[in-house]
Amino acid sequence: MNYRDALAWLYGTQTFGVKLGLDNTRRLLAAAGDPHARLKFLHVAGTNGKGSTCAMMDSILRTAGHRTALYTSPHLVDFRERIRFDGQMIPEDAAAEGLTLLREAAAGWDHAPTFFELTTVLAAWWFARQGADHVVWETGMGGRLDATNAVTPLVSVITPIGLDHQKWLGDTLAQIAAEKAGIIKPGVPVVSAPQPDEVRAVLEATAREAGSAISFVAEPWDGGPVGLSGSHQLWNAALACAALRAAGVGAEARAEIQGLRSVVWSGRFQLVAGNFVIDGAHNPEAVETLVATWREVYGETKAALVFGALRDKDAGQLLRALRAIADEVWLVPVSGLRGASAAELHPSAQAAGFTAIHDVPLEMSLVAVRASGRPVLVAGSLFLAGEVLALLQGAAKPVASTQ
Repeated sequence: MNYRDALAWLYGTQTFGVKLGLDNTRRLLAAAGDPHARLKFLHVAGTNGKGSTCAMMDSILRTAGHRTALYTSPHLVDFRERIRFDGQMIPEDAAAEGLTLLREAAAGWDHAPTFFELTTVLAAWWFARQGADHVVWETGMGGRLDATNAVTPLVSVITPIGLDHQKWLGDTLAQIAAEKAGIIKPGVPVVSAPQPDEVRAVLEATAREAGSAISFVAEPWDGGPVGLSGSHQLWNAALACAALRAAGVGAEARAEIQGLRSVVWSGRFQLVAGNFVIDGAHNPEAVETLVATWREVYGETKAALVFGALRDKDAGQLLRALRAIADEVWLVPVSGLRGASAAELHPSAQAAGFTAIHDVPLEMSLVAVRASGRPVLVAGSLFLAGEVLALLQGAAKPVASTQ
């Protein structure tokens, strides 16, 4: 298959939905020659801050001279964003070659592999071929049954845990924490961000049962500026540095300082096109952090909010929180079957207290808010963040991505 055909086939597997479990992943890894056995992983789970923390670890390691691989999800514009080596996306021809191998290996299986299982094994295959020294390895959704959990890492890293993906992970913080804690392996050190008491108790109990030492970051990073906006990123920076030290690959202070200063991570309070702030916040804790960051940067200045969400999110709760920093909202649909329409979002916007509510297509919304000259906030979904980035940067519209 060429790259276009390979990607079309891969997206076709989305019809198989989300299937938690490791059997298919292990079978695919075996078919690919067990590439994970030749790699050293730093495994990251959590609800919020996973991508930023992974990007920081990757930036520090590369600054220190390590040949570093980075696997994250979802992508914003280009599928290949998920799989990076030394800061570069996997080449199209390599992605096509790896996906062709996996398609042939899985032909005739009773339980076809999912999009995320295939992407995860593609990443391991590519990283092993490149001879990566270290792989920063982000979970997709949970932990215990996540496809990424088929590896044994040097360190298990837990970012802040909150309520999200309750359909699959559970309705309480303790239940969600138990799923995230599933990445903890016997004897492998665990480093966590500060957590609510009920989450901390679950993590400590899981680590104790596994015979793994666990530590919690106690102070934010204070070694200099960080390339990502918001005081919460100082906590992510401290977690990234602590995780690298626990893994035995801690960098010199110079590499930490330079790596954190130069880190880039799209869709997280990202300023583009002059007056647009793009943020993928899509759960209550992330939106609370977004509101705090907006006030740190813009003070009492109100945003024009461009908002879209998936149907499985509590849009009303998100809009109520965002009303504190926005005085008008442009409701837009998010591409894909899971996206809520503007009409579906309208009652939530009214209930949240917005009086200036606009229901127009996304591209028209962007033209209107750009012309206003006001600061614009795009939030509610990482998928929406990707669509807006593609439009503002003149890229082709992204194919609807998946977790």
